[in-house]
Parts: sequence; structure tokens; C-alpha cells
Amino acid sequence: MTEIVAGFGTSHGPQLKAAPPEAWETRGTADRRSKGLKFRGGTYTFDELRAEREDFSHEITHDVMQRRWDSCQGSMDAVAEYIKAQDVDVLVIVSSDHKETYGDEWLAPFSVFWGDEVAHVPFTQEQLDEMAPGLAEAAMGDVPDHTIMRPTHRALGKHIIQSTQAEDFDTGATEIIPAGRYENYSIPHGFGFIYQRFMGEDSTIPMVPIFINTFWEPNPPSAKRCYDFGRAVGRAIQSFPGDLRVGVVASGGLSHFVIDEKLDTEFIEAMKNHDAEYLSSVPASEMHSGASELRNWIAVAGIADEVGLQVTNVDYEPCYRTEAGTGNAMGFVTWGRA
Repeated sequence: MTEIVAGFGTSHGPQLKAAPPEAWETRGTADRRSKGLKFRGGTYTFDELRAEREDFSHEITHDVMQRRWDSCQGSMDAVAEYIKAQDVDVLVIVSSDHKETYGDEWLAPFSVFWGDEVAHVPFTQEQLDEMAPGLAEAAMGDVPDHTIMRPTHRALGKHIIQSTQAEDFDTGATEIIPAGRYENYSIPHGFGFIYQRFMGEDSTIPMVPIFINTFWEPNPPSAKRCYDFGRAVGRAIQSFPGDLRVGVVASGGLSHFVIDEKLDTEFIEAMKNHDAEYLSSVPASEMHSGASELRNWIAVAGIADEVGLQVTNVDYEPCYRTEAGTGNAMGFVTWGRA
């Protein structure tokens, strides 16, 4: 029978891909100009946010940022070794699309790719030059230096679509990756980063990409809908004919671009404790901006709960980059059999 043998969750923010402190400070400069920083249901200018919160100046020294960078790199190395040890046949990756791939013409709450392969395409120098300060260096960590056609598992993707539909989810079905923002028909960074950083650029393990509309109004799904969808996906995978070893992945999060350690800590504890009530009730007001990607983790936690996987390891680093508490909280979690 097909079995979900393991899972992992990882942040994929730019601060993981461009070494500090210089690159983090570059992104911090952009934060200081922002008038749309989201925090606990409110929207703030940088100065308003700084007045609202404690002073995080002690978090943005060279030594602290370097220590957090080193810790994150060690955590990702450990997760890569964990995946390798699971000997999976397929990865089901749950992530979001930042309108890199699907624009306003397609905003399904849940969508599953069921084609034969996806292109993983490098950026052109012109595209890199047009990115915001600090993002071009990070974007290089999401893509190979030449186009790679990555295999996908058509039959499992189709089975997940049809099985979740049978459970009253109107799951979107996508067989072709569109041209997208960069007009390159590429899988977006939330998926590409998993191969570049964890699987190895030359990995031939197929994936099933599952997109959740975490960011975009008017229809991001509720926490409960994400959790219930995850459980349905877990049942679908287990019912797939054959003898596959499947790994499941949550890509994105945790709280950003304003770090909320209270939210992150409560969220991680809920995953460890199989707290379906908490995971199903995270307010939409707390899942804005980059923290919206908690929806990806909620779905994968639902899969793990459905099939009896336990959280086996958690690493957490709140990677601050300004005195107002902006940055990216990085989480690295593995699920396995007890």
C-alpha cells in the first residue's frame, strides 16, 4: 500500500539564501520605507510599528544575525539528511504562489498539478536587475543555473484531485504551468527551493505540487478549511494504488515580515500536540503577509495527523532585521513515526 512515511516543513524566506548581516540589513532598509507592515490584524508604517513594539536593537547586531544564520544553515543541512534517509519515491509539496505563476486569472483556494513534468528555470540577468534590493541574491538560491525539467507524478496528482473532490473540496486541477510573471513557465520559488536546498539540484524524485492561495484576496481558505483539506489529502495519498513511499512538505512561513514569536510558539506547540482545535482556528487576521503561509503548514499538519505522524524535531530562529521587529521567523520541522 502507498504510505506517507515522513514530512518536513521549512521556511523559504530570502534571509535563508543570502548571507547576513549585509543582505539582511538591505532588506531592513526596505522595511523602514514601508507603510504596509502587517502585525496582529493591524497595518503599520515602520515608525508606527516601532512605537507599538519593544525595541529589538539587540537582535540586529552582527554577532546575533550571524549566529542565527549559522543555526538556520545547520538546521537545513539536518533536514536534508533526514529526507535522504527516508528513501521516498514521491514528494507532495504544499506551498503558495506569490503571483509568480498564477495571476488574477486563477486564484483557486487549493489547486493540484497533475501534469508529467514542470520546468525549473533560472532567472535572466535582466530579471535579477529588476528585483528589489536584496532579493536578487536570494532568488539565486531558488533556481538552477540551467533549465531542468523536473518529473511530477501525474497519477498521484490526479488521484488527489479526484479523491478530495469526492470529499466536497472543489480542488483546482492544473496540468500546465502558465508563463507567469517572468514569462518562463517555471515552477515558483516555494517549490524550487526544496530541490535546490534540500533534495539536491540533480534530484530526479518526482513531486506533486499543491498550491494554496495563502496571500490573495478575496478567497484565501480559512485555517479550518486548510486543516480539513490536509486530512483529505492524507486519506487520498494512502488510498492510492501501489506501493509508494511518500514524503509531504510544507514550504513557507513562519511569521513574517513582522516576526511574532508568540504566534510561532503557539503554532509549533499545536503541531507537536496534534491540537486540531488550535490549528483549525488560527484567525485570518493573523495570517497576513508572509505569515499567510502558515496555511501551508496547517494543511501538512492535517496530513500528519490523519496518518499518525509525530513531530520528531523542531528548530526555530526568529531572524530579525530591524529594531521594530521586522524580519522572518524561520522554522524547520520534521514529522515521522514515533
